[in-house]
Amino acid sequence: MKNPSLLILAGDGIGPEVMEQVRRIIDWYAANRAMAFDVFEDLVGGAAYDAHGTPLTDDTMAKAQSVDAVLLGAVGGPKYDDLDFSIKPERGLLRLRKEMDLFSNLRPAQCFDALADFSSLKRDIVAGLDIMIVRELTSGVYFGEPRGIFEEGNERVGINTQRYTTSEIIRVARSAFELARRRDSRVCSMEKANVMESGVLWREEVQKLRDAEYPDIELTHMYADAGAMQLCRWPKQFDVIVTDNLFGDILSDTAAMLTGSLGMLPSASLGAPMENGMPKALYEPVHGSAPDIAGQGKANPIACILSFAMALRYSFDQGEEADRLEQAVERTLQGGARTPDLMGEEGGTPLSTTEMGDAILSELDASLN
Repeated sequence: MKNPSLLILAGDGIGPEVMEQVRRIIDWYAANRAMAFDVFEDLVGGAAYDAHGTPLTDDTMAKAQSVDAVLLGAVGGPKYDDLDFSIKPERGLLRLRKEMDLFSNLRPAQCFDALADFSSLKRDIVAGLDIMIVRELTSGVYFGEPRGIFEEGNERVGINTQRYTTSEIIRVARSAFELARRRDSRVCSMEKANVMESGVLWREEVQKLRDAEYPDIELTHMYADAGAMQLCRWPKQFDVIVTDNLFGDILSDTAAMLTGSLGMLPSASLGAPMENGMPKALYEPVHGSAPDIAGQGKANPIACILSFAMALRYSFDQGEEADRLEQAVERTLQGGARTPDLMGEEGGTPLSTTEMGDAILSELDASLN
């Protein structure tokens, strides 16, 4: 049997630094768990623009289509602010999502007990938090036509179109229902059916799918603005949240801050199954390229490492090994290991990016005993 394949696109800013620690984790699994991967590397974002004049080459896009999963670090930075919109670093990421048809974005918001005091909310509200936001990723207002900036009489007008089809709604809702069956069997669907026709369609199609195929799942509906309020008021009422592209962008960032640091949060973007049964997949940390700390050894690698854990779970059907890695991270935090973004008022000496990788690898070693 051939090894599963991974394409690593480290990207810009702190991307290469955090991805280096993921490479060490991948090597650990090859050496200790007989799980070898064929790993390829290429450029995306600003790094690709510097080398090729485009944020993603056709050759790199073809590689992404051919592998079993893509791991991405981060893209962007102030160096590229003056580029035309069509060639900004972020366009490389959007092209990957669109051409791989990665319609289901999974954004877990999990608050490790050791970090509960880092949240902006009280400990009793966030301790033990474990929710999953499923965001539709390839349609909606970010992709709808018409779009652009136009002249209209004596004024300029910016237009973006919110557009969804029945099939686009059903496939992401199905993804959420299937995920809920592996969790607590509860889904809350969020939209703005009170003011948007696309929201009315969304609510109707999600409800019809639940009634026809998922009667075992408890489904509730909530307006997205009320959902944002409830995430800040009582987030543990939710298990799986499914929502559209725009609201998912906002709600997942809201949920991210409940956990205390963007440096802790992974994500997965999944598409339809390939011939080998694995879904098209891209895994990336939620945090950005953080150019202000790039190259200084201050970046927290945990979100990128947990993104690889999601790859183990959702692409390679290695749930037990994903648990092993997530538990190693949790024990590392319980032991007091902290990068600068996780330093509290008690002070102390923060670990470097590499030292945090060392600590997690040590816990992985301990898991074998």
